[in-house]
Amino acid sequence: MKAIFDTHVHYDDDAFDADREEVIRSLPECGVAKAVDVGASIASSKKALELAKHYEHIYCALGVHPEEVYSADAAGWQWLEEHLAEEKCVALGEIGLDYHWKEVAPEDQKEAFIRQLRMAQEADLPVIIHSREAARDTADILKEYHNGDGVIHCFSYTKEMAMEFVDMGYYIGIGGVLTYKNAKKLVEAAQVIPLERIVLETDGPYLSPEPKRGTRNVSSNIAYVIAKLSQLRGIPEEEIREAVWENAHRLYRLKE
Repeated sequence: MKAIFDTHVHYDDDAFDADREEVIRSLPECGVAKAVDVGASIASSKKALELAKHYEHIYCALGVHPEEVYSADAAGWQWLEEHLAEEKCVALGEIGLDYHWKEVAPEDQKEAFIRQLRMAQEADLPVIIHSREAARDTADILKEYHNGDGVIHCFSYTKEMAMEFVDMGYYIGIGGVLTYKNAKKLVEAAQVIPLERIVLETDGPYLSPEPKRGTRNVSSNIAYVIAKLSQLRGIPEEEIREAVWENAHRLYRLKE
């Protein structure tokens, strides 16, 4: 059976403070061969980089989430730019737009988004895009300032929007939300997105799939997402496992 590659998780999160080492060290025993710990602020990016350096099977992405834009000062932005060349850093992210929460003005989000897209191209790294209630602005900015090298993380829009991002060159990140009863749009999208453009993720400790909903999410829970995707597409689970394993390596330019 092909191992799991969790393309987006937050093992640096406080939810793992009590048993972080135990959880990370046990991943291979649970069928998880690789995971990318994704930064959301300068502080969490520093933690993600530390984890990636400490564990062979952990990689990292460094970036400033739209909700964290105001927490990044000049020294933080400089640190980010200087550390994108680290060997275990495989992407810049997560970055993007989030219009659900109102703490950061949309114009400031856009400015930080574009700034980091430029950084990613300068560093020749793929990007991890966070987009919530901001589909059109996200797509428009990517079309103007980026080259399709990356993933739309935790995809939540329509199948038409999914195909627009795919046509631009992006992978689509799918996680536990696919198993939720109210995930109609994502279920429809998951049935039409080309299999070669899908990667799987947890966003752990958040968004655990059914039947683990409400508990802390860990990388092995991707098995439930694989089962749901297999059911929706009518193809064997192993076919999905093999495809998303290859896709994740292409996305992050890693050897299998």
